[in-house]
Amino acid sequence: MSFQAPHIDYAGLSPVIALTAGIVLVLGAAVVTSRRERAAVSVLTLGTLAAAAGLSIWQWNEAPKDLVAGALRLDSLGLAASLIAIASAAFCVPLLWREGFLERRAGAAGHGEIQALLLASVLGMTMLAEAQNLITLFISLELLSVPLYVLCGAALNRSRSLESGLKYLIVGSLGAATLLYGLAFIYGGTGATDFGAIASAIAGRGLGDDALILVGIGLAATGLAFKTSIAPFHQWTPDVYEGAPTPVTAFMAVATKAAAFAVFARLFLVALAPAVDNWQPALAALAAVSIAVGNIGALGQSSLKRLLGYSGVAQAGYMLVAIVAASAAGVNALVFYLAAYALMNLAAFAVVVVRERETEFGDDIRAVEGIGRDRPELAWPLTISMLALAGLPGTAGFIGKLYLIEAAAGADYTWLGVMIAVGTMISLAYYLRVVAAVWMRPAPAPTLAEHGAREGGLPAMAGGAPEADRVPRVRCLAILAPTALAAAATVLFGVVPAPLVDWATHAGSALLGPLG
Repeated sequence: MSFQAPHIDYAGLSPVIALTAGIVLVLGAAVVTSRRERAAVSVLTLGTLAAAAGLSIWQWNEAPKDLVAGALRLDSLGLAASLIAIASAAFCVPLLWREGFLERRAGAAGHGEIQALLLASVLGMTMLAEAQNLITLFISLELLSVPLYVLCGAALNRSRSLESGLKYLIVGSLGAATLLYGLAFIYGGTGATDFGAIASAIAGRGLGDDALILVGIGLAATGLAFKTSIAPFHQWTPDVYEGAPTPVTAFMAVATKAAAFAVFARLFLVALAPAVDNWQPALAALAAVSIAVGNIGALGQSSLKRLLGYSGVAQAGYMLVAIVAASAAGVNALVFYLAAYALMNLAAFAVVVVRERETEFGDDIRAVEGIGRDRPELAWPLTISMLALAGLPGTAGFIGKLYLIEAAAGADYTWLGVMIAVGTMISLAYYLRVVAAVWMRPAPAPTLAEHGAREGGLPAMAGGAPEADRVPRVRCLAILAPTALAAAATVLFGVVPAPLVDWATHAGSALLGPLG
């Protein structure tokens, strides 16, 4: 028998090709340009992300179709998750410009290496969101994760960064191994790696109650729960979020969830759909636990990054409700909420990035006290983000939670809708505490260390770069403009949600066929 090469749809693969080529170009630019020259690599990085986004939009109306012998599924669900990851990476590139650790130590990574790793992770996310094969799923997950391990520990002059990178590596490896065991059990029980073939084998041979399949489902769910920060597999999240460089934390918090939840939905709602009666109650219990643990854990946090980490655990519980619903309405609600979550979180983290360089308090809540009067361009985006994450009316977060509750009720899981409402009420305690610090507390008096920073540099603990931060206030339009835009979009889609709803509905329709 002669080997038959699979047909390659280069148009469908064009976003993946663009990202791969961009990684090579950015690394090449890092070699030939000065270590302090960030403009060239940043232009190449943003250009690569813009090309990938443009090609993804170009392919939107061409979907759905299979790529590379069915290893990838180009559809609106995968493209939507890819666009969220690409937009998140583009948002975080300007935030990296002010990271002093990139240039301080000999042998430390520079902008070229860091941004190449960022693109590599986006490439993994793009492939993961479109994966419809067990092998492709695992390879894409590792391509997503390995660059993030390095990025979390990239600040070699900060012990917490190194600690967070090591913790993420250990826990991430454990989660990946658990997932791999689960996928192996599923393959062993069905004899297939393609999602469609797995579903056919489970349905055709009545394997829904087979012990091998049930163990595989449990291990696969556990592995994906590690990656999406679902309790009780969330222990790494607050520590890694706090220790990693804040732009990396912002990227992880948003983009990883988009890609991981897309493949979570595809695996469980396509490949494992015939066994829905077995995994649905287990995922419902995980969602409830995650909502409770995340919201309660955030109550006592003074670090904004840890607070947003625990908030992310609760938000992951909300998103998991959409998968528990096992319906097209649930997928639509998931895609809408992922987009809204990206807008809310990116604006909040951008404010943290700015304030930890303007004050000596780092990411402590004291860093945002009194900025309502002194820094309204930062106060309003942070306030809108907190209110939207809490799910107050007039924001995209409120509309997203309504859709999640509707999907839960439609699937006879009304009690999960009640859990979302209860979690929202608990979350008001810590989200409004941040809002109160912004508007109702005076700015703390500057200490000698901060006074010195105002005279000519930023404190070392805040990661300030003397060559970049000669003034006490960050006025970089490349940071403030996207932050304001994200906050404005959060309000816009809360008042006029129709455009985002239509986009999410179109994306969610990718699974209408398998869901019947």
